Amino acid sequence: MTDSPRTPAPELDRPTGARHDETYAPALAELTTLRVGGPADRYVEATSEAELVETVRAADEAGEPLLVLGGGSNLLVSDEGFGGIVVRDVRSGITVAAEDTCGGASITGPAGQDWDELVARAVEEDWVGVEALSGIPGTLGAAPVQNIGAYGQEVAGAVSTVRVWDRAQSRVRTLPVGSLGFGYRTSLLKASMHADAEGGPWYPTPRYVVLDVSMQLRLGSLSAPIAYPELARRLEVQVGDRAPSAEVRAAVLALRGAKGMLLDADPASPGYTGPDHDRWSAGSFFTNPVVAAEQADLLPADAPRYPVRSSVPSTTTGPSLGEIDPSLVKTSAAWLIEHAGFTKGYGVVGPASPATLSTKHTLALTNRGGATAADLLALARSVRDGVVDAFGIQLVPEPVLVGVTL
Repeated sequence: MTDSPRTPAPELDRPTGARHDETYAPALAELTTLRVGGPADRYVEATSEAELVETVRAADEAGEPLLVLGGGSNLLVSDEGFGGIVVRDVRSGITVAAEDTCGGASITGPAGQDWDELVARAVEEDWVGVEALSGIPGTLGAAPVQNIGAYGQEVAGAVSTVRVWDRAQSRVRTLPVGSLGFGYRTSLLKASMHADAEGGPWYPTPRYVVLDVSMQLRLGSLSAPIAYPELARRLEVQVGDRAPSAEVRAAVLALRGAKGMLLDADPASPGYTGPDHDRWSAGSFFTNPVVAAEQADLLPADAPRYPVRSSVPSTTTGPSLGEIDPSLVKTSAAWLIEHAGFTKGYGVVGPASPATLSTKHTLALTNRGGATAADLLALARSVRDGVVDAFGIQLVPEPVLVGVTL
């Protein structure tokens, strides 16, 4: 979603003289990449950690529903909006705690830091471990919650600690990587979005609100081992080989751009010719199913089958891939969707539908310019039910659904 991989945070059209924290409540459509969603009761832009913590703490004490927002790239919000307070972390900046050949680079950034800007800097500085995660929209704080991943790389392999505000205990805590419960598109942080032994439910904001993220990245001009066949082919290397990180980033941006999986261009950018509705999406709407090896055996012979690796590297002495779990197999949600009969551009009422599958990639549900949350949900249900009928596999949505159910 040539691209300019990053669209600046939207400039909100506030009424003259309106204060950001009390008197202006934008529609969530202005704050999300799907561009749907009604207004919030209240809206706050937190410019400091203290402001973020105090806003969350006060909302919890008052029993007010809370939605902490980053880049808005992983949300589908109801057309009625959000009956509570929306808090958007707008902090940015990277602190380099250490950088040496023995320990690598130890860096920390606030939750509001733009993710792709961090990746771009990592490649420029020869910090290894996130180059294949180029072009993913969103913020640093959201990255470990979802354990973002692409082209065989996951952020879990780079995170060292996450500082959070624990809403249950009303205090700041530092969670080391071993306590974060990383898995495929999940973590302890994401799991805490629902009720647990210490209260809740915390939905749609997890019990643990990310304040900042620390990462440990190796130094070098070559990437981590390439784990994804499509990326390896693009780079003309073998799976498991390494390549110049700058070339990996360029290849990933090109692949994502061809699939409509980068943010749309900034209307203020030179040469802007209009919106690309294939990029009005939440990226991949469904996660790739991870199924038991026995269930994978029942799929058609040409269905993709990928190894399921642990989310952390298998060794600490050099860049490496995670260990393979032979009992599990990952298959392709896009393949299942296409082979269940849903083509690129599919819409519930035809190609002119306000919400359709992307014309570039069937895994993205897109807003063609006038879609509502209800339109996108109808499309998601149609696709999900069709895949169940065809293959007996239930696709799981990747975005957080706010005020709606699938």
